[in-house]
Formats: sequence, structure tokens, C-alpha cells
Amino acid sequence: MPSPHPCPIDSRGPRPPAADRPTLLLTGGSGVLGRALIDELSEDYDLICLRRNRPLGDPRVRELSGDLVAPRLGLSPLTWHELALEVDVVLHSAAATNWRIPPEEIVRTNTVGTENMIDLAARADAPLYLVSTAFVVNTPTEEDHRRFPGAAAYLASKATAERLMRESDLPGAIVRPSVVMGDSVTGRIAGEQGLTRTIGSMVLGQVPVLPGAPDAKVDMVPQDYVTRAIADLIRGGVGSGEYWLTAGKESIELREIADVCGEFAVRNGLPEPHRPRLIPVEAVHRLLLPMLEGTALPGKMRQRFQHYAELLLCFQTELPFDTSLGESFGEFHCGTRLTHADIRAALVRNLESWAEGRPGLLRKHRARPVPPMPTEVAS
Repeated sequence: MPSPHPCPIDSRGPRPPAADRPTLLLTGGSGVLGRALIDELSEDYDLICLRRNRPLGDPRVRELSGDLVAPRLGLSPLTWHELALEVDVVLHSAAATNWRIPPEEIVRTNTVGTENMIDLAARADAPLYLVSTAFVVNTPTEEDHRRFPGAAAYLASKATAERLMRESDLPGAIVRPSVVMGDSVTGRIAGEQGLTRTIGSMVLGQVPVLPGAPDAKVDMVPQDYVTRAIADLIRGGVGSGEYWLTAGKESIELREIADVCGEFAVRNGLPEPHRPRLIPVEAVHRLLLPMLEGTALPGKMRQRFQHYAELLLCFQTELPFDTSLGESFGEFHCGTRLTHADIRAALVRNLESWAEGRPGLLRKHRARPVPPMPTEVAS
């Protein structure tokens, strides 16, 4: 495991901005973190957002149409040169996170994209802040690559991106968030992701089995805590280091997540859902995964088990992470440290936001009896 403690602040730091508001190039502006990063940084920086297809439509940013993996980002030589002259800071948040696309496409996006941003930052004489993941500590096995090629490619590509950043010797930092939740106040997040789908299904009683022991901890952090920490590092001119944006020892247990989802269902007039049967990791690998490769289970249930097992590969670790949140490094801080109560409250806010967008679905489930618990599948 890489050292969880940040390196000393690089004395080089970023070059002083030529104007009161420096220019920051952001990739991944439409992603889970991207919208929240725009909210956090737009008051202090002129933001340029690189995007390929979908326009952001945000008046606070200038949009630059390009291709993350193309030479010179798909820009003309003149535009590439002018961009390098203008940019003061590069924040690389874009990544391929859809595990259903071909693994080679995931690797190409996450590695070649990083190489291109390193090239631009070097030409611009600008610091580069790379958004990685805390789960780079999980090294996929050959069996993982066979069973879960998308998730394994994602983890391997993020580890490679970090190596490229370290070898570049650029000023800047690597930040490693764990599972990103919705905002701690509103619960909202840009785009539904694995956590949102899972907790929503648990509220509806559609998750009969989850991989992990009852006391297994799931490290997750609200998006506003993550973006505030990243912004603190950038504003503070932190020039090196690897920062863990995690809950650490305050992480919530898997059985607590099930309890919160069950309590939320009852408060909102839904049938009390069956708590998922929690299967220890060794039983997942010994019994559940081989069973998935058979044909005895219905297709939807098999697909759901496969999804949860894939999340297990990426998002569970045996030991709690260290965390950089709330730490001081010289004159600078790295966001705010989370408490256990903060995470539990944020989970409720996430559920409220999920429910607000699905009034019809909740009405339908209020009138539906709870289905019987499925027969034993593993023990």
C-alpha cells in the first residue's frame, strides 16, 4: 500500500498567477465530482472545462471542445499553444468509470488522458492535480480480471495514472477520494452511481444478499467534503503529495447502511424491507461467485449479484484508510474531517434526494406487499 501520509509541500509550488483570478483547466466537469468542483472553484478561478460531446451549459465556465485521448486533446496547434499560455492550474478529474465498456477503452482513457494532461501542464508550467481513487490499494488478481474485467481495468488504470504523475516530477498533488456520496446537505449528486442505485434498491427490499461481513466498513465521503479538500490544496498552492480524502476509522458499517435504509423505508410509508443477508468475503469467492456462473438463478438476480460482487472488488478493504481530511500541512488545511454521525446523516440526505426524484416509484411500492425472503443461497 502506498504511504497514506502526504509528502512535504514542494517548495517550487505553482507559479504566481498573472491576474487576480488565475485560469484553471478542469476535465470531467460533467461527472460526479465535476459539477461540485465547478461550484467550489468558480468564485476564485476562471474555469475552462474540456468536454467532448455533452455541453455543460454553465455560464460560470468556458467550454473547450476536445478529445481527452487525442494528440493535443484534438485541438489545432494554435489552440493548443494558446491554451498552454493561458492555463495556470490543471485539475484532471475525468476518467472512464463505466465498467461495461471494453476494458482496453477504460485503460486508454485513464492512462492516455493522464499523459495528455501531464503534457499540457508541463507546457503551461502549471501544477497538475490528479483525482485518483483510494481503492488503488486493491490489486486485482488474474481471477478478478477474468470475472470483472471492467472493474479490474479501472483499478489498474488508476494505479498507472498515479505512476505517470509521480514520474512526471510536475508540481501538484494526487488526491484519493473513496466512494463519493451526494452532497452532505442536499444529498444531490450529478448522475446516479453505484452507491445510489444500491441504497435505493435496499429501501425497496430488492437486495436479498450483499457481499461483506456485517461489521465490514464501507468508506464513503460526501462530494462537498471531497471538493472542499481539493480546493483547499489548490488554493493553498500545495506542490506535492498524495492525499487520502476518506472517512477512515469513522466509516459506516455495512449493517448500519442496511439499518438506515430500512428505517428510511418505514418513515416514508413503505413496507419494511427485509435486511440483506450479508455474506463474508471468503464465502463470496468460495460460493457466491461460482454460483453466478451457473444458470440456476433468474437473470435479473444473477446480474444484481454480479454487480454487488464487482463493487466488492473495488470498494472493500480489510483495513480502514488513513485520512488527510482535516489535517494541516504547514499553513494549509485539507478540508474538514468527517465524524461517524456526519456520514450517517449524509446517507439519510442521499436517500431523501433519491426519493424526491421517484415519487411514482415510491407510490407503487407503498401499495405492494413485501415479497418473501429468497431461499438460502450461501452461508
